[in-house]
Amino acid sequence: MKSKGPVLDLYKAHKAEYVAPKIPALIQTKPAKYLTITGQGAPGGESFQERVGALYNVAFTLKMAKKFAGKDYKVCHLEGLWWGDKEGQDFAAQPPDTWNWKLIIRVPDFIGAKDLKETVTSLKEKGKPPEVANVKLETLDEGQCVQMLHLGPYSKEGETVSQMKALAREKGLSCCGHQHEIYLSDPRRVPPERLRTILRLPVA
Repeated sequence: MKSKGPVLDLYKAHKAEYVAPKIPALIQTKPAKYLTITGQGAPGGESFQERVGALYNVAFTLKMAKKFAGKDYKVCHLEGLWWGDKEGQDFAAQPPDTWNWKLIIRVPDFIGAKDLKETVTSLKEKGKPPEVANVKLETLDEGQCVQMLHLGPYSKEGETVSQMKALAREKGLSCCGHQHEIYLSDPRRVPPERLRTILRLPVA
């Protein structure tokens, strides 16, 4: 069965929120719905990979259910929110095993709690890993942010973040939320020096 209408592309629908400038820029975001799953520890570890898998399982199963119902949309890129245990200190300056993260995938506003519950129930009945039950539906409202495209390995993000914080100070703003990363490249297929990641810092 094919979808009965156009395929919604959230990146095109909210184009101004996904600009990827090579120098820091101020943007304004609106509240958005996300599938989310939280965890702690170094990225790439077993727990991290299990949660990535669970999030994608839910995201694609939910998308197919909506496609068959005639409300098709593209599954968005994986994104992540990152923070440390020590208040006011850059999480990247802390040991990786103390990092906190929330992996997220944006979904259309018409996705509701009932849709998620039905999807998780279906996946559990099919014997999918128990982590799917940890996926939640949340609204993220970041408001005004500094945004910039980071080119290269994740380990070099600090240089890009420094430029972003400098712009915030220049504008009389301060960072007030978690570091938000939007992964445009698949690290399993793209060498570190060619990775493309949009970095976003909420400011006030």
